[in-house]
Amino acid sequence: MSPLPWGPMARLAGRRTLFAAPVLLVVTFGMFAIAAASPFDPVRAYAGTAALGADRATLDRLRANLGVDQPFAERWWHWLTSALTGDLGQSSVMRQPVAEVLGERLVWSTLLCAVAFVAAVLTGTALGVLAARRQGGWLDRTVTSLAYTLSAAPVFWTALLAIWLFALRLDLLPAGGLTDTASEQVTAGQVASHLVLPAGVLAVSQLPWFTLYVRQGVADALAEDPVRGARARGLSESTVLLGHALRSGLLPVLTLIGSRVPELITGALLVESVFSWPGIAAATVEAATAVDFPLLAALTALATVAVLAGNLLADLLYGLFDPRVKLSDM
Repeated sequence: MSPLPWGPMARLAGRRTLFAAPVLLVVTFGMFAIAAASPFDPVRAYAGTAALGADRATLDRLRANLGVDQPFAERWWHWLTSALTGDLGQSSVMRQPVAEVLGERLVWSTLLCAVAFVAAVLTGTALGVLAARRQGGWLDRTVTSLAYTLSAAPVFWTALLAIWLFALRLDLLPAGGLTDTASEQVTAGQVASHLVLPAGVLAVSQLPWFTLYVRQGVADALAEDPVRGARARGLSESTVLLGHALRSGLLPVLTLIGSRVPELITGALLVESVFSWPGIAAATVEAATAVDFPLLAALTALATVAVLAGNLLADLLYGLFDPRVKLSDM
């Protein structure tokens, strides 16, 4: 096996990092501009019902304390220069530093997305291979029909259906949360049982794309001359399918890794909200409705970094596994 091309990989990662910097600047600046144009008042959202009886002077002082009395461009620049030093600011809606909000919630969102993504890739690959093995057969028609149906199903609808069936009707799995209601500590067993439904629903939302891509890729590979030659040499069907066709058929799937990251993030926000999963979904919703500039900016930058990292990972995998693609040309 040839050694990994660390040099081209590092150069590609360096170029993408340089490209990511202006993208993050534009995205965060746009977020501050949109938030400034929002009809929501962060001061009244912060003060709650107390703002109803407060006079103008009190609200102005509170506005100055929260740092929202300045033009949005100045607020953005202050946030950016502070973020470069590691200070992400104070969340007005969470009443704690933004770094703590992200630290407490990001691990659970990462766990949910990672488990769902791995499950979707493995299950989608298996179903795609089975469907491509007998094109036009009953299994192929069943798998493709199911995939197209699931691709049209809204994530929140699938989540509610899963709760009704597995939690309420069959009483097999908990309906939401991270641990049992009466539990005083977080245990791995409780987290695993509470993770099944949200991760399963999120995986189902990504499953159709991997299934259809693998099916098409493997079907095309089975019609290529190298695979036909392998069959002519008397190799077993499983060797031809898994050792030759699947290897070529998985190449288009690598491009999905980057393109599905935004959908994965969006789906995770909906799934976390439905299942009361303690990730960043609740923080995102609260930050948006309260116009919490520091938290909104951090969450927006985090989502942008995730999308850019997904695209970079897809390109690196494609360059490593496809001999026709050179990392130096990407």
